[in-house]
Amino acid sequence: MKTKTAIFLLLLCSFFAGYTQQLKPYDLSFPKLADRWDEAMPLGNGMLGALIWQKNNKLRLSLDRADLWDERKAMDISKFNFKWVEEQVHHNNYAAVQKLGDEPYDRSPYPTKLPAAALEFDLAKLGKVVANDLNIETALNTVKFDNGTVFNCYIHAVKQEGYFSFKNLNSAATLPALIVHNYANRQIEKGDNSHAGEGLQKLGYQKGTVTHTASGIRYHQPTYQGHYYEVLVQWKKLPDGNIIGSWTISSDRAASLSPISATAKEPTGWVEHTAWWKNFWSKSRVSVPDALIQKQYYLEMYKLGSVARKGAPAITLQAVWTADNGSLPPWKGDFHNDLNTQLSYWPTYTGNHLAEGATFTDWLWKIRDRNLGYTKQYFGVAGLNVPGVVTLNGDPMGGWIQYSLSPTVGAWASQHFYWQWKYSMDDTFLKTRAYPYIHDVATYLENITRLKDGVRKLPLSSSPEYNDNSIKAWFLEWTNFDLSLTRFLFKAAAEVSQANGKEEERKHWLTILGQLPDYEVNETGFTIAPGANLTSSHRHMSQYMAIYPLGLLDVNKEKDKTIIENSLKRIEEMGTRAWCGYSFSWMASLYARAYQADKAVKQLEIFASNFCSPNSFHLNGDQKGGQYSGFTYRPFTLEGNFAFAQGVQELLVQSRNGYIQVFPAVPQSWANVSFNSLRTEGAFLVSAAKENGVPVKVKIYAEKGGVLRVKLPFKTYIAKDLPPGSIKMGAEGIAEVKLKAKQIVTFENGYE
Repeated sequence: MKTKTAIFLLLLCSFFAGYTQQLKPYDLSFPKLADRWDEAMPLGNGMLGALIWQKNNKLRLSLDRADLWDERKAMDISKFNFKWVEEQVHHNNYAAVQKLGDEPYDRSPYPTKLPAAALEFDLAKLGKVVANDLNIETALNTVKFDNGTVFNCYIHAVKQEGYFSFKNLNSAATLPALIVHNYANRQIEKGDNSHAGEGLQKLGYQKGTVTHTASGIRYHQPTYQGHYYEVLVQWKKLPDGNIIGSWTISSDRAASLSPISATAKEPTGWVEHTAWWKNFWSKSRVSVPDALIQKQYYLEMYKLGSVARKGAPAITLQAVWTADNGSLPPWKGDFHNDLNTQLSYWPTYTGNHLAEGATFTDWLWKIRDRNLGYTKQYFGVAGLNVPGVVTLNGDPMGGWIQYSLSPTVGAWASQHFYWQWKYSMDDTFLKTRAYPYIHDVATYLENITRLKDGVRKLPLSSSPEYNDNSIKAWFLEWTNFDLSLTRFLFKAAAEVSQANGKEEERKHWLTILGQLPDYEVNETGFTIAPGANLTSSHRHMSQYMAIYPLGLLDVNKEKDKTIIENSLKRIEEMGTRAWCGYSFSWMASLYARAYQADKAVKQLEIFASNFCSPNSFHLNGDQKGGQYSGFTYRPFTLEGNFAFAQGVQELLVQSRNGYIQVFPAVPQSWANVSFNSLRTEGAFLVSAAKENGVPVKVKIYAEKGGVLRVKLPFKTYIAKDLPPGSIKMGAEGIAEVKLKAKQIVTFENGYE
C-alpha cells in the first residue's frame, strides 16, 4: 500500500523536476492536447496502454490491454488445405479458394483485438491547456493549464496499473468519468481515414455493467463465450482539494487495485518505475547530427520500451494503442507475420534490448504446439510453420492466403530465434529454444518441398504482396522471397545443429541446402520469380530478403555486389508511388547494406517527415499530400517505426557473414557521430566515435568471449589492452582476435 501511495504523492510534488533530463531534447512537447487518438501522447508497459488526448472538450485517456481479444473463428481451415489450393490454382479456379480462405476475414468482425474503455475529465472545469509534455526518460505525461492546475499520468513500468493526479486545482474538483464502448449502436466516426473496420456493435456483445462508488468505478464487459474483461478506476480527494487516482484492466478475472492511502513516506513505487526506464535507456546510446533522425530514433526506442515486456504478448499492429474511434482497429489489430511482427523486433538486437526482443520468441514458443497442429492439418506434413495472420493464441485468421497461410512464414519467424542466439550466445537458449524451433521448421520445409532431378521445388510460391490477392500472386516456381527464406533456414539449421553437437544433422541440412536452386537474377537484379521482373512500384521489399534482413549476400563480394546494385537501381527506376511508410524504413537498411549512406539517410528523413503523425506514430500513408507515395491514408501500425530505428543502427554497425563492421554507412557529411554499447552477433558490445569527420576510436566488450572479427573504420590502428601479436589481419581488412569473456579491446585511429 505504501508503494502505491508514494507514487501518488510524488505526482503531487516537485520530485519530477529533480530527475535527470538526458533525453529531454527528444521529448514530445505541444502547447495543446491532440484532437485525434492517433496523435495522442502514448504510454505503455507492454501489457497496459493509454493514449492522452482531447475529445468533445474532455481530457481523454484511451485505455488498452494487450491481451484483450475476441478469438472466435471466422475461417474454417478444416474445409481446405495447401494441396487443395494447389489443385485450384492449376485448374484456374481461384474463386473457390478466396471464398474459403479470404472472404471470412472481411466478412466477420472477429477474431480481432479489442479496445478497453476511456477515462475522461471535463476540461471546462480545468481551464485552457498551455503545455502538454511527454518525458520519454520517465514515461510521464504532464498537462499544464493556464490557471496553474497540473495533470500527471503514467503507467507503471512493471505493475499493471496506471496512475493520474491533479494538483493546484483552483476550481471544483473534476472527477473521472469512465467512457465505455457501446457495442449496441455506436457507428464508425466519419472522416477517420484510418482503415478502420466495422463498428464495434458488430461483435454482438451484451451491454456491460458500470458500478459507481463514491471514489471508484468498475466496468464489467462480457465479450464472447463466457469471456469478459474489467476496468477498475479509483481516486482520492485530498484535504487540499487535489486528486490522486489509479486504474487497471483485467482479462477474464476481477480487476483489483491496492487502496489509496496518504500516509506513506518513501518514494518506493516511483523509484521502481523510473529504475526500469533508467535501465532500459542505459542499454545503448546513439548520437547522429541529423536532428530529425536523432529525435525520431529515440521516440522509436521509447515506443519499443512501452510495448515490449516479458510476460506480455508480442507486438501486434498497434500493440497497446488500439484505435479509439468506435470501430474495429485497422486490420483488426492482429499479428501479421508476413512483415509486421518481424520488422517490429529488428532494433532489439543491435540496440542491445534482447529482453524486449525475447517477447517475440516467447510468444512464438507459447503458440508452437498450436502451430504444429496447424502445419499438420493445412500442409499435411510433420514439422512447424506459422500462420502469416494469426490470433493471440496462434490460430490462423485467413485473409489473402498467399501470405496469411504462406508456406515460409515459419522460416522468417525462425530468424528471430537465430538472432536471439547469435546476439546473446546463450547456450541454454540455443539448446532449449533456437535449436528445437529451427529444427522443426527445417523438418517441415524438407517435407513440404519436392525433390525432382536433384532440385527441390516448392509446390506453390508467392511474394508479399505482389499481385495482391489474385491467382497471379501464386507462382509455380520459387519466388526469391520464399527461396531466400528457405536457403536461410537450412543454413541456420546446419549452424544450430553444429553448435548443439549434432554433426550428422548439420551434414543433412547442408545436403538439403545444396538441393535448392540459385536465386533468380538478371540485369534488373533480383526478380520476383522466374520470368517476372519488378515492373512497377511495390511496397513490400519481399524479393530482396537475401540482402536484408537475411544478410545472405555481401556487397564486398563481386558477384553479390552486382546483384545488389542492379536490384537497388531497379527499385529506383520503379519509384515510390506505391510505397507505405515501412517501405522507406526497410529501404534504409537495404541501402546501408550496400554502403550507400546518403541514400539510406534520405529514406529515414522521408519516413520521419512524411509518414508519421506529430506524436511519431507511423501512419502508413504520406501525410504531406502524396509527395512521395500515392497512399495518403493514415492507418497507424508500428512496424515502420521500429524498422526506422534499425535503419539508423545499420548505418553505425553491422553484423555481416561472420564479421562485424563499424561505421559501414555513415555519410561523409556527418562529421560527428558516436554510439555506445550497440550489440552484434557473437555477443559483442561495440562503442565508437567519429569526430570532426574522422573515426577516432572503437571499443569492444566481449560479453561471452570468442573470436572477434571486425572491419574497422580506419586503415591503421593502435590496439590497447592486448599483448603484441594478438591480432591477425585478413586480406579483406578484417582484424581477428580471440577474446576472453568480459574482455575489452580498444582500437584507436593510427592516422596514417
